[in-house]
Amino acid sequence: MESIDRGQACHRRSRDAPTALSRRAVLATATTGLASFAPGATSMSDWAAIERAARGRPVFWNAWAGDDRINAFIAWSAERLRVSHDIAVRHVRLRDPTEALARLGAGKVGARASGSGIDLIWLNDPGLLSPGQRNLLCGLVPGGLPNAIRLAPAGGPGPMDGPGIPWHMARLVFVCDAARVPDPPRSMAAIGAWAAAHPGRLAHPHPRHVLGAAFLGQALCEFAPDPAALRHTVADFEAMTAPFWRWYAALQPMLWRRGTAFPETGSAQRALLRETEIDIMVSFNPGEASAAIASGLLPDTVRSFALDGGSIGHCSCNAIPSDAANKAPALVLANFLLSPEAQARAADPSLLGIPSVLAPDRLAPADRARFAALPPGRSMLSPAELGPALPQPHPSWMVRLVESFERHFPI
Repeated sequence: MESIDRGQACHRRSRDAPTALSRRAVLATATTGLASFAPGATSMSDWAAIERAARGRPVFWNAWAGDDRINAFIAWSAERLRVSHDIAVRHVRLRDPTEALARLGAGKVGARASGSGIDLIWLNDPGLLSPGQRNLLCGLVPGGLPNAIRLAPAGGPGPMDGPGIPWHMARLVFVCDAARVPDPPRSMAAIGAWAAAHPGRLAHPHPRHVLGAAFLGQALCEFAPDPAALRHTVADFEAMTAPFWRWYAALQPMLWRRGTAFPETGSAQRALLRETEIDIMVSFNPGEASAAIASGLLPDTVRSFALDGGSIGHCSCNAIPSDAANKAPALVLANFLLSPEAQARAADPSLLGIPSVLAPDRLAPADRARFAALPPGRSMLSPAELGPALPQPHPSWMVRLVESFERHFPI
């Protein structure tokens, strides 16, 4: 598999609030113009035509490359597609998916043959796309992918907002070294109190990073006078966020480096935890700690923990740009990533520990057995321990929150 490193990625913010789309709508609505995916295909039921059109072609998958285990999973997927469909998966390595969206928006996609194409984009949180960014994508991806029948229905393990094909679930959890934090805090208020008692031992990425934004979003959900209002377009921002700003103003000087710097990525946080510079970090993967322990990246005393009232989550997806040159192989790759084989491999706590988007009751017995045979993981949380999945604040709240953060705390 060929990989292409796009180098340093800039952090960009979505300034417009998109309209939320349920996973049910994503899976039930058909995209028009299927001939653009494969010549002669009139509907997604013509899957054989799409597979024929995909054979012998490349697909440029613009995906995050900030973790060696993710890169290894992508390389494994590429080999499987090479053998099964003669598709050449090119991993365009990104530090942030917004880099690919920025290139699309700037019209810099040309010269695909030289490796600068964008056929499939891994979107961490498609619910945060602006309307302009959505217009760059194919809209609602057809629900007729063969493996889509196994997807958890709306109201399943977490929300799915945006144009794309679901890939994996994300839930906000925290990771600590139990040898140093035997009784971790179980609310954002308690995290603030713990940080005050242990200055410099807590870190989170800058809110321009999805993990940093999630940290702020979780706190906003806890401190907002009317949490239900956060599900709608932003209104009365100052009053709704005032308790949050008071909490964060007290927290900031208690953070790592007194809140004057932030770990650049989740991997950078993990390195700080490994080197004992911090004791608690934030993660969007409940299986990250187990996978890191299995890979020797964290000591076996590290544990995940969840907040008592539940935590926010979303569904990551893969999206196809409207002007992608290789839509047929992009669809075949996205469909493969929904296969029980790929989902189980990603869910393996010794590899990635990423929660699956598949519903167990929609799997064949052999595939249910495949998931049941996965090792438990040293730090995996049970569904009861993980608690309920909370809806994220409406994207308009998150955009405004991040922008206001940079005015309150310019760094």
